[in-house]
Amino acid sequence: MKPILGKFLLIVVILALGHSGQAQDKNFYVFLAFGQSNMEGAAKSEGQDAQVDRRFQVLQAIDCPDLKREKGNWYPAVPPLTRCHTGLTPVDYFGRTLVETLPDSIRVGVINVSVGGCKIELFEKDSYKSYVETAPDWMINMINAYDGNPYQHLVALAKTAQKDGVIRGILLHQGESNTGDQQWPKKVKGVYENLLSELGLAAEEVPLLAGEMVSAAQGGKCASMNAILATLPEVIPSAHVISSEDCEAVSDGLHFSAAGYRKLGRRYGNQMLSILGY
Repeated sequence: MKPILGKFLLIVVILALGHSGQAQDKNFYVFLAFGQSNMEGAAKSEGQDAQVDRRFQVLQAIDCPDLKREKGNWYPAVPPLTRCHTGLTPVDYFGRTLVETLPDSIRVGVINVSVGGCKIELFEKDSYKSYVETAPDWMINMINAYDGNPYQHLVALAKTAQKDGVIRGILLHQGESNTGDQQWPKKVKGVYENLLSELGLAAEEVPLLAGEMVSAAQGGKCASMNAILATLPEVIPSAHVISSEDCEAVSDGLHFSAAGYRKLGRRYGNQMLSILGY
């Protein structure tokens, strides 16, 4: 009886491992996104944005009953991709650009946890509380939508996503609220390295793509931050800076228009495609 029992247990283990292996799809490329209002999405989506290839999906970050979406589930990546009433973001056309070029066998998933107006300090794992204590009231509601800790909320969602696919990159658009902060690249490095560590990722396999602020030519009020952002690859060798040149902005000098988000998002996408070898 013992040899039969041993064979039975071996079969059970093999089947269990096989089932576990099938659960994670190596052809499901997942990307994390975080930042402030431009990553959150400040432009209203338009009719042309309503249709999306079903190979491009979003992991819902919070419950949105009006959208019939529940936190932690995958849905076709029709905007909004952040919270329930946010707008178009570079992530929209990042994902669309990828699925247009990648083989049909590959799906793309995104997770976007962003808070308008926040400094990078909000995403610092060990010191975010001191920043939250000084945050204005209008920001607190956005922070609370992520259980009071956007960084940890992103990590938790990313761990959920790792059961389904493989994280292949991290997208950042943040810096307006840190304009002039020479320590910003080092702060970003800390957030990036914490994400890699908590998720068991390697920098050489999971690059960081960071977008520029609205350019001076477009009237960007924080365009001076782009000189600091340009030094990011010196601090993070796996970082890539995404140009905002000619990306249309709106009159406030801080945010892109819908057309600007589409162009910037495509640039994020094309950079990622180049990294992937396409």
